Amino acid sequence: MSELIPKHGGYRNLKSFQVAQLVYDVTVRFCERYVDRRSRTHDQMIQAARSGVQNIAEGSQASATSKKMELKLTQVARASLEELKLDFEDFLRHRGLKTLEPNHPVLTRFKQQKPPTIEAFSAWVAEERKMSTDRPARTQRDKDTSSGELSVPVGGGPCESLSSACLAANGALSLLNLACHFLDRQVERLARDFESEGGFTERLYRVRSEKRKRQEQ
Repeated sequence: MSELIPKHGGYRNLKSFQVAQLVYDVTVRFCERYVDRRSRTHDQMIQAARSGVQNIAEGSQASATSKKMELKLTQVARASLEELKLDFEDFLRHRGLKTLEPNHPVLTRFKQQKPPTIEAFSAWVAEERKMSTDRPARTQRDKDTSSGELSVPVGGGPCESLSSACLAANGALSLLNLACHFLDRQVERLARDFESEGGFTERLYRVRSEKRKRQEQ
């Protein structure tokens, strides 16, 4: 049976699932705080986040008998998270909030911390808010006596006055970019595996053929 039904369902160990699950937790908290509960956007964002998580899990479980279904559901998860990315981008744009570049110091610190839970994510938002309100914008310029150039201390960077909503949305987008990256790689691997190994029908044919050969010997 191990030849016919391969190991499956180990989705909790997938990086794509782990990041997507954090995205879901962040989205639920974000919508509760910053999106009108009566709006369609509120429900759509949460459902898109949930779809990302659930389809990764369902696809992993379905791989026992259908690699084609696993590939399809994983791609559905990827599409759902792409939809959610647009919602977060729209939130920032419609409110005149800043969409931070990936190399912005705020997101650089976020990536260095790699918050694994919603609590850690919230702590990062609070820390960045404190940094932006407790001290002036980091424009410390130490004149280099040899070249006359201006320098900024390593690890520094502008501490702009960013709202909690702006920080949370940008943090969510950073997580979404990571989750989508993992899913793109996962889809590519699944496509290669399906092309080279086939699916359940092909495995069933091989198992039956080998059994007949043994019986004929």
